[in-house]
Amino acid sequence: MIRIVIAEDQKLLRGTLTALLSMEEDMEIVAEAENGQAAWEAIGHYEPDVCLLDIEIPFLSGLEIAERLRQEGRSTKIIIVTTFARPGFLQKAMELKVEGYLLKDEPIDFLIQSIRKVMAGERVISTDLAAVLFLREENPLTERETDVLRLSKSGLSTKEIAKQLFLTEGTVRNYLSIAIQKLGVQTRQQATEKANERGWIS
Repeated sequence: MIRIVIAEDQKLLRGTLTALLSMEEDMEIVAEAENGQAAWEAIGHYEPDVCLLDIEIPFLSGLEIAERLRQEGRSTKIIIVTTFARPGFLQKAMELKVEGYLLKDEPIDFLIQSIRKVMAGERVISTDLAAVLFLREENPLTERETDVLRLSKSGLSTKEIAKQLFLTEGTVRNYLSIAIQKLGVQTRQQATEKANERGWIS
């Protein structure tokens, strides 16, 4: 029996996946989670064979959970599901060696077969995503600029970012200004949005 944890913040989709996968004789949904923190706790409690992780769920993203699982050396297989074919997200997933990376509009049969394939030791990527790897845009941001934009995405002010990174407010503003220039945008918010879309501050 393949034991599965589903992490998806859309209640209707989560319920549909649970209902359809539960119909398979070799699959059991041991837990559903509407956010990343609940998913992480469920994984620790149930130690599932497979985690289906939405890439953009609250508190902890699917990629952040995948990174924690890899760091801890867990044997759980990871299948990321997403609406977006973002090169940055896909590249990060490949670096983490996730077993599956699927678009949400794939047929349910494709998902079912993908779960069985990853349990057999294969890696599965949606066909439409394979080409995205070759279109990957290099991240022009330094590690520090990335840190500043990531905290900006979380809604922190310049003062709060400075305090968290042990920098002066002037230095934080400087990093933001350079990031804005590098990304070819006009504002801090636009820089944050563009970096997020590319998967550079996921």
